[in-house]
Amino acid sequence: MKELSEIRKILKEHAGESKAAIKFIPTAGKYYGIKVPLLNKLARKYSYAGFELVERLWESKILEEQLLAAKILGRICKQNPEKTLKLLKKFVKSIDNWATCDTLATQGIRKIIQIKKEEIFKLSETLIKSKNPWQRRFALVLLTNLAKEKDNRQRILEILKQVEKDKNHYVKKAVLWVKRCIIK
Repeated sequence: MKELSEIRKILKEHAGESKAAIKFIPTAGKYYGIKVPLLNKLARKYSYAGFELVERLWESKILEEQLLAAKILGRICKQNPEKTLKLLKKFVKSIDNWATCDTLATQGIRKIIQIKKEEIFKLSETLIKSKNPWQRRFALVLLTNLAKEKDNRQRILEILKQVEKDKNHYVKKAVLWVKRCIIK
């Protein structure tokens, strides 16, 4: 896939420009050290390549490639909301850091929130019970998209009850984030 080769060439050329991954995303495994504005630019430029590119980028397990996959997914998710949800369920199994988790759970699906609200709630209700803290965090961050609507708040609070005493640092931070979204 020529787009993937082009993207990787650009990422390698800019590798090391940012030290943020090391400092702010300590659980990320492999990374280039790329600044987010470049990822946003690449997402705009390569979103035409569609779901195949998203999957290939995600499979790399490199932080910036996964972030780019989530950003592109968010730009194309309306083309096929069902495929988007299928990919979310697949991708969430391999999340290992808060940045990828949050980008996928917000930017990756923002444009289909209203048309897939029930499916997103169900996914959150399932993942909140996971032993994997990244899946629990993902479940919570999904809810931030739904918290603006007052009609959703009671259901969100029921989901929150299941993890309010969670000991994981990243889950606790997500609980607070969802609560702030409800209050607004």
